[in-house]
Amino acid sequence: MNRIEKIREYVDNIILHIPDETVRRCGYSHLYGVSQACAMIALKRRENVELATIAGMLHDIYYYSIMDSKDHAHRGSVMAREILISLQSFDVDEIDMICNAIHNHSCKGSKHSSFDEVLIDADVLQHCLYNPLFDVAEHEIQRYGNLKLEFDLL
Repeated sequence: MNRIEKIREYVDNIILHIPDETVRRCGYSHLYGVSQACAMIALKRRENVELATIAGMLHDIYYYSIMDSKDHAHRGSVMAREILISLQSFDVDEIDMICNAIHNHSCKGSKHSSFDEVLIDADVLQHCLYNPLFDVAEHEIQRYGNLKLEFDLL
């Protein structure tokens, strides 16, 4: 089994045990959606597609495990590091890349490394495309506009 599938199996096991059906559906939709958006953006920007896909799968793992959004990006990066180490399939540099992106993914108003930006933008893209009839969150308007330009979606 490849590393992406190992992560998906781990995440699926967490999501499957969420008792609330609506939250469970949102968890699957969001984590898989961000993961796929990460792959697309990483391909376009020539970033590491595999690690970006994995970062997308794990970026909100803390929230869906604990059901607590307080400081979920920072706490999620710690949890993701524990998961990645436990799987014994990643080297230290790969773990650092993934966990740094997760740590920074809620900082929509700041610029980060090019790899971190993939996850931040994928999160925005999934939020905005989940239901295109919803209003775009104020803190995501500029990034979403930039993504529409980058992908020629205007």
